Amino acid sequence: MASPFPRKGGPKGTPLSDIFREVEEEVRRERLAKFWKAYGDYVIALLAVIILGVAGWQLWLRYEAGQRAKASTAFAAAQAVSNPAQAADMFAKLAKAAPSGYAELSKLSEANAEAASGRADEAVALYKQVAADDSGPVGAVARLRAAWILADNASRADLATLLDPINQPGNAWHEMAQEVLAYSDYKAGKMKAAAGEFGALAADPQTPDALRNRARAFAAFLNNGGAANFGTVPAPEPVPAPGQPAPAKTGAPAKAKAPAKP
Repeated sequence: MASPFPRKGGPKGTPLSDIFREVEEEVRRERLAKFWKAYGDYVIALLAVIILGVAGWQLWLRYEAGQRAKASTAFAAAQAVSNPAQAADMFAKLAKAAPSGYAELSKLSEANAEAASGRADEAVALYKQVAADDSGPVGAVARLRAAWILADNASRADLATLLDPINQPGNAWHEMAQEVLAYSDYKAGKMKAAAGEFGALAADPQTPDALRNRARAFAAFLNNGGAANFGTVPAPEPVPAPGQPAPAKTGAPAKAKAPAKP
């Protein structure tokens, strides 16, 4: 008995594969229409949010670039000022208004200007603020500069506390912190300890070349008795004016006059 359908096609000779494809496409269109009817408004809103977000991000990037350009110009202008007190005021204003990176550098530069103008206490306070806010290179530089200002009078314990975050083996600033502490021992009269510390820095392969040269010179100075106290140097003898007799030497007994002959 013959089959009621052709083997290789549907009615009017249409292949079965084309019929199945048409049915699948119709099903997809129907599903898409249902989806769009249910969620079309949400899709449009999402696309609008994405477009607005991208536009807003581009505007923000342009704004940030403009702020950085303004900060760079103001920073360069403050650096060109020769009066340290005036420069400190300019850097202080810039530190409050500039983007984060320039704000940190401005506060550090403000501290430098305060130190140059002789206001050591203000400079140290600013350096400590920078060091507390930044754990990177800017904060490390601030710690070292504050320590050097304090090194002549502060105790070694206070300096060690200030420098502790960078005075760790393997830290890039370790040898510089050690130099400050060695100098502190020298100022405190601990010559043997200071000589040993400077000698260790000079022998350390991790010590930067410039610091190694300073440490080697300081160690040689201390080991050769350069820090010994030999008392005060006497004041030079006064030079007489032309045609005037030389003044008597200070402390020398005056010559007794010979008695008059009878």
